[in-house]
Amino acid sequence: MIYKPDLETATPEQIRTRQLERLNELLDTILPENRFYARKFDSITTPLDWDQFEALPFTTKSELVADQATTPPLGTIATYERDRYITYHQTSGTTGKPLTILDTEESWNWWAECWQYVYHGASLNHKDRLFLAFSFGPFIGFWAAHNAGIKLGALTIPGGGLDSKARLQLLRHAGATALLSTPTYALRLAEVARDEGINLTELGVRATIHAGEPGASIPTVRAQIETAWGAQCFDHAGATEIGAYGFTCEKQCGLHLIESEFITEILDPTTNKPVDTGEIGELIITNLGRPGWPVIRYRTGDLVRGGGRQCGCSRTSLMVPDGLIGRADDLMVVRGINIYPSSIEAIVREFEVDEFRIVRTKQRAMEEVHLEIEAAASVAPALSEALSQRLAVRIPAAIVPAGTLPRFDLKAKRIVDRRKS
Repeated sequence: MIYKPDLETATPEQIRTRQLERLNELLDTILPENRFYARKFDSITTPLDWDQFEALPFTTKSELVADQATTPPLGTIATYERDRYITYHQTSGTTGKPLTILDTEESWNWWAECWQYVYHGASLNHKDRLFLAFSFGPFIGFWAAHNAGIKLGALTIPGGGLDSKARLQLLRHAGATALLSTPTYALRLAEVARDEGINLTELGVRATIHAGEPGASIPTVRAQIETAWGAQCFDHAGATEIGAYGFTCEKQCGLHLIESEFITEILDPTTNKPVDTGEIGELIITNLGRPGWPVIRYRTGDLVRGGGRQCGCSRTSLMVPDGLIGRADDLMVVRGINIYPSSIEAIVREFEVDEFRIVRTKQRAMEEVHLEIEAAASVAPALSEALSQRLAVRIPAAIVPAGTLPRFDLKAKRIVDRRKS
């Protein structure tokens, strides 16, 4: 049993001791059989101390992709022979070539145990009915949430293979009390419900859990979801190559990192030194319960703001107060101003906008950004003014006909890069 509520209130010293013990157990397990890390860590001797751990080289996604390209189909990162694995997944491919990732029975159960922290943070239990608005393809998405829901003892309702209208009908028919989706799709369902004359607040959904995008930690996005659904909105952070590593609780003070199962570091992407509280850095993660597919000091590419350990819920885990701010490669520099897409979305969601996208162009070697929005004509000038005032750079908004911008069930792709053209 991995999920232990008492670990959520353990002291940082207790957690650090547990992490180091489990790290050394993991290394002792994988180094004799995992060719990737045996090669990468060929000079280390266990047990490691914290200084030795922090001297280990990072692992990057490009390394793993190259490893699978050189030694197909699984690469050398797979610790065991293929017949030991029971689940097959791929990364979404949002940032490049999809990566194939497998789990053993033990590792898949570990995923489900990590999700118990997520469900507990949202105050869900065996009496709840979980509706998973997810297509259930090879992208891991909410597969782990489904498995974890069964372990929780809750009724799990898969919403794959249905359009939005049919999903709303099934959600109502099944009496779902929780919705699991991307934040974008929760708002899309609200848009469809409005067109169909369905009042979502009357359906009995009391909690929504979101992953795949930073939106649920953006106050304005969270407020829109909560208003539309009449339910409390929770964020969750995880990755196919890492596991389910973060969640928000009812106090909504930011993402709690599951330190009992992951070693998390927040480092300056340039200097690789730890950032101070309040500063932005890259999240580096080591998973401790997945020996069949381990990642050690993995550079997620996700940027977070370093936080403390104070939360009204009494949990003592390290927190990132703004959730995932964005990816390092999403940074846009417009007239000398650093802007992340999440900063734009936070402002857009203050207005009545059905859908939007960010268009990047280049004029005379300078980057320019403008928005295309589905909204009433009066919204465009007001939104443009708000963006200019809050971000200190001109970002015009243009109205496009209703229904012309793409909708997304999974990760939204709202950035269109036209700089080369």
